[in-house]
This record gives sequence, C-alpha cells and structure tokens, in this order.
Amino acid sequence: MLAWFEQKGFAEGEFGEAELLSKAKVTSVSSLEQAGILSSKGGKVRLLRPQELPDKLEPTRDSSVWEMTHHLIRLYHVEQKGEQATAELLRKLGSAGETARDLAYRLFNICEKKKFSQEAQGYNALVLGWPEISRLAQERQSEPQEQKSWI
Repeated sequence: MLAWFEQKGFAEGEFGEAELLSKAKVTSVSSLEQAGILSSKGGKVRLLRPQELPDKLEPTRDSSVWEMTHHLIRLYHVEQKGEQATAELLRKLGSAGETARDLAYRLFNICEKKKFSQEAQGYNALVLGWPEISRLAQERQSEPQEQKSWI
C-alpha cells in the first residue's frame, strides 16, 4: 500500500499494476479489497480515503497498520470527533497504535514530497495531536474499573 500511495496517492490506477505491486509485497488486490482499504472496479484500483472507511473499526489481529492509521485519521481529522474519541480507538489498538503514528508521519512526508497537500493535512493533524491523544488513552486505561462502567 505504501508503494502504491507513493506512486498514486488516492488516485486510480490500473489493476494489473496494482496486482504486480501487491504480489511483490506478498499480498493481493483481492485481499486488500476484502480488508476494506481499496476499491477495485472495471480494471481500476484505488486506495480508499479515510472518509470512505466504515464508521467503526473493531481491531483484530488481522487489522493492518494502514487500516488503523486511516481510521484514527477519519475520527480525528475528517469527522473531527476530537481527542477523546480518537484516544478510545487508540486504546483498543494497544501497542499497534505507535506503529500507526509512525505510518502517519511517514505518509505525511510522502505527501509533502509529492505535493499531496490535502492528504498531508490529515496525517499532520494526527501526528501533532498524538501527544494528547496518547495521554488520554493511557489515562483512561489506568482508571479504576468501577469508574469506567458508568462513563
């Protein structure tokens, strides 16, 4: 996905090119489509934007860092649900959350180089908001159990 994003961003590309790239990364276009992170129709493929992702992510062992990162961006930047809602998702992601932040930073740098200014905003917002989001996620995690039940 990263290699595709570096080349195309969220723009459409040819299925054959995407399949070749995915095979080199030991995956497939169909598995990425099933994961809900790209669309493949009529010989064209494109990554889904954060606002096109399902409303809710229930993280599993199979959730990709790409998926997690873009769900965090959807909550924080696109839907502007705020730090608390984003922190709740971050808490569910556990240690994978830090990897999601690292990916957001890397994607921001790619956007800067490629002049994808619109996309860069979401990645930058998440990275800049990370200290507070992370603090809230950790704070809530350490609350006593009886307080959590009525919040």
